[in-house]
Amino acid sequence: MVWPMRPLELYVHIPFCIRKCQYCDFLSGPSSKEERREYVTELCQKIRTYKKLAGSYHVVSIFIGGGTPSILEAEQITVIFEAIRDTFVVDEGAEITVEMNPGTVTEEKLTAYRQAGINRLSIGLQSTKDEELRILGRIHTYEEFLDTYRLAREKGFGNINVDLMSAIPGQTVEEWVDTLQKAAELRPEHISAYSLIIEEGTPFYETYVRGREGDESFGKAAKEREEADLCAGRLPDEEDERQMYRQTKEILKEYGYHRYEISNYALPGYECRHNLGYWNRTEYLGIGTGAASLMDNKRWDYGEEPMVLSMKEQMEEYMFLGLRKTQGVSKTKFADEFGRGMDTVYGEVLEKMYGMRLMEETDDFVRLTDRGIDVSNTVMCEFLLE
Repeated sequence: MVWPMRPLELYVHIPFCIRKCQYCDFLSGPSSKEERREYVTELCQKIRTYKKLAGSYHVVSIFIGGGTPSILEAEQITVIFEAIRDTFVVDEGAEITVEMNPGTVTEEKLTAYRQAGINRLSIGLQSTKDEELRILGRIHTYEEFLDTYRLAREKGFGNINVDLMSAIPGQTVEEWVDTLQKAAELRPEHISAYSLIIEEGTPFYETYVRGREGDESFGKAAKEREEADLCAGRLPDEEDERQMYRQTKEILKEYGYHRYEISNYALPGYECRHNLGYWNRTEYLGIGTGAASLMDNKRWDYGEEPMVLSMKEQMEEYMFLGLRKTQGVSKTKFADEFGRGMDTVYGEVLEKMYGMRLMEETDDFVRLTDRGIDVSNTVMCEFLLE
């Protein structure tokens, strides 16, 4: 008997960038041409080792992330996709995305992307204000972003995401609104709008968190950074940040974008299928330093041993990943997947969330309310089982 091939998403990590941003805690950093060449060679070799595994799957989406994948030369992207297509069955209509940053994109690279079958671009803009870009440590100006965006359109790319960031040091609500409006007026098919999170191990953490904890050494480091003009202004206060959050949904709705996930907005039909796969727990294989995988209900980081997820962990993931979607999670699918009703497992939690107006039930779906989205991290914690 021949078993049907299962859907699979591929994630390929390129851990290189021109310069580390002040807020970035991703596995990435500057590199030499030789380091990038060696990495691509090893990456392609690794991809081809999955030939046997690939026989059970058909690839529905591919995401090349980083880092800054567009730092690679055109021919390096070409050989990566040759390795992928030599190894995996890739659906004809697969969504294939590459992340890029202005300042690293050329006409030659965009031509190579098209020839490789890449049909979706994700461009890191973050802000339309050059001063805010400088504070973040970005390598480009707004005008350079516009040049990249226009060139991508000229090359025929009809599915583009633009990344934006709010709550930047010194940013006002009015400045964030202006960035939103300028980005939306360009009519990208998708906008990811994230609030700045200060992560441990980043320059921003040293300046804005540890420097305020009373440790003189960190306070001195913060002062030195200010004197070096690496940061400017205070972080927006909680009320301003909430106002930015509310304005995001309202303004993008005016431009025809609908919110389909906590931080993601799309024109109709342009929701990111790859990311929806993550939130729906579609199987995915991560290849490259720092990549993660989920297959056969096992999770692992690249180069490490798989960890089998218990039924409890699977149910937890189903809830706190699926609740990121504005549609919410299906009670029918939960029962089909786990052999137990959602009310049986989470009845008390759901009633509590309904009573607090943080969640609601519509037909077969349970979802966060707007109020629940505002405190989503707190709500998600309620779905961790004892």
